[in-house]
Amino acid sequence: MDQIDCPDKWEWLREVYPKVRRQLPPEYEAIYKEEYQRNRSGKGTAAGIAVRLEQWMQRKVAMHPQTSPLLELGAGTLNHVPLEDDVDLYDVVEPFIDLYRDSPYVRRIRHFYPDISDIPPENSYARIISVAVLEHVLDLPALVAHACLLLKDGGRFVAGVPSEGGLLWSFAWRFGTGLDFWLRRRLTYGVLMRYEHVNTAKEIIAVLNIFFNSVSVDRFPLRLLHGSFYTFIEAKIPRKDLAAHFLREKPDFVKGLALLPGSVRDADVTTDSAGNSVSRS
Repeated sequence: MDQIDCPDKWEWLREVYPKVRRQLPPEYEAIYKEEYQRNRSGKGTAAGIAVRLEQWMQRKVAMHPQTSPLLELGAGTLNHVPLEDDVDLYDVVEPFIDLYRDSPYVRRIRHFYPDISDIPPENSYARIISVAVLEHVLDLPALVAHACLLLKDGGRFVAGVPSEGGLLWSFAWRFGTGLDFWLRRRLTYGVLMRYEHVNTAKEIIAVLNIFFNSVSVDRFPLRLLHGSFYTFIEAKIPRKDLAAHFLREKPDFVKGLALLPGSVRDADVTTDSAGNSVSRS
């Protein structure tokens, strides 16, 4: 089952989001940036296997008609860009500049934005995509609501996420990346996973079902949550009036891709127990 059991989904959004990312212990904070870049670039055997498995999500996202303009959320190292050969207008939201600074695909990008709320409202996109991003986002409903308003008529929101909350995914990271991390650092990888992955696959699907009229789901290798590593989601027919209303009623939107761990803004801003942004400086 992919449904969140809540009779009032609107109230559920208000109660659950924005989520709070707790401060890492000092020994993890000291190595976080290095480990984040290592994982995103696929360095090491375990990270390399994980990146290759993630290619299922990349292919599923790129398999759909390569309509343009396209906006990618959390584009990281720009490793998805070469799969979108037919896209001539490619915009990116990515707050962590160091990830793409030296990428050979920078020249393919029309505009870089540090946050989705920085995109001019007159922009519109035929597709908005993300790969292995939504599980990290503290203020997921606000991010999705912004995406709704940026979609053209007939546009689609397409995402790939880990099957967080599923048994196979839990087994995979513990005995893959987690074991590698312990052998190198003698630290428990679960601390980083709890820090980074604040949304389960079920929660992500539930949020998309609130803001879109049509949501379809596929998984790999099995189509069951507990038998899959990754989940693919396609959302169509955005409820733009609802999205606009939600954002009007929510002035405390947490920026920095709301906040994606490792982002420039995540280095300077945290959230208090009420979900409000608080400067660390």
